Amino acid sequence: MIDEDKQAKIRHAVREILTAVGEDPDRPGLVETPDRVARMYAEVFATKTAAPFDNYKLFKVTEPTEMVLLKDIPFYSMCEHHLLPFFGTVQVAYVPQHDQVIGLSKIPRLIDYCSQQPNVQERLTVTIAKELQRILDPAGVAISITARHMCMEMRGVNKPGVQTESSYYSGQFRDDLDLKREFLQRIAK
Repeated sequence: MIDEDKQAKIRHAVREILTAVGEDPDRPGLVETPDRVARMYAEVFATKTAAPFDNYKLFKVTEPTEMVLLKDIPFYSMCEHHLLPFFGTVQVAYVPQHDQVIGLSKIPRLIDYCSQQPNVQERLTVTIAKELQRILDPAGVAISITARHMCMEMRGVNKPGVQTESSYYSGQFRDDLDLKREFLQRIAK
């Protein structure tokens, strides 16, 4: 959580921005905006002040498992270049080893954790994969992210609806083209 001193700095900065763009930060519609923005930043940038991700549990499995796939996990993050949102879905697959799997609900929590900081999509993709690798030590990880970026849609090039795709493969997903193909076919459905 962002402490009160830092929230005060954010409130002051928001007032300065509003003044710089020609607004009156004391008018009725804006008077609470600096506080709202400070609270929002505490939420959407929560990872910057959080401990390393440890909200997971590993479970033993008695039968070997092939690919574990979670599809269409929604996420949002903030572009580090413009502090505008980007959002979309994440596809996560891994091949277990050491007779263990991670609790399914922990993967979306991991994605939230990795997303709650200033980001670029490409780094977010790799960060999710490497965190899953650190936690689980699977035989392979595949991550695919599809996202819309407000920095492209509402400013600059102004192209609403453009989707950006990024991916990362490690271990068996990188080395076994049939496994990678299976992942891509399953997420396309």
